[in-house]
Amino acid sequence: MVNLLYIAALIAAVAFAVLVIYLARVLKATQRTLIHVADTLEGLEKQMEGITVETTALLNKTNKLAEDINDKSVKMNTVVDSVKGIGDTINDFNNSIRSLSSSVLTVSEEESDRTAQAMKWGTFFVDLWKKRKS
Repeated sequence: MVNLLYIAALIAAVAFAVLVIYLARVLKATQRTLIHVADTLEGLEKQMEGITVETTALLNKTNKLAEDINDKSVKMNTVVDSVKGIGDTINDFNNSIRSLSSSVLTVSEEESDRTAQAMKWGTFFVDLWKKRKS
C-alpha cells in the first residue's frame, strides 16, 4: 500500500510538472502577445498624436472659413439691401412716369380740339415759312 502511495505521489508530481511546463508556455505566449499589443498601442498612440495635430489644424481652418463666410454674408446682405433700394427707386420713378403720362393723356383728351387747332396753325405757319423761303 505504501508503494501505491508512492506511485500516486509520482503521478501527481509528473502531472504537476507537465501542468507547470504547459502553464509556462502559455504564459510565455501571453507575454509575447502582450509585448506585441504594447508595441501596437505605442504606434497607435503616435498615430493618434499626428491625427490630433492634423484635426486641430483642420478645425482652425474650418473656423476661419466659417468666419470668412459670415463676414461675406454680412457684406452680401448690404449689397442685397442696396439693390433692393435701387429697385424701389426705379419702381417709384416708373410710377411717377406712369402718373405723368396719364395726366398728359387726360389733358390732351380734354383739350383735343385746341390741340387740333394748334396743329393746324402750326402746319399753316410752317407752310407759310417754306413759301417765303422759296
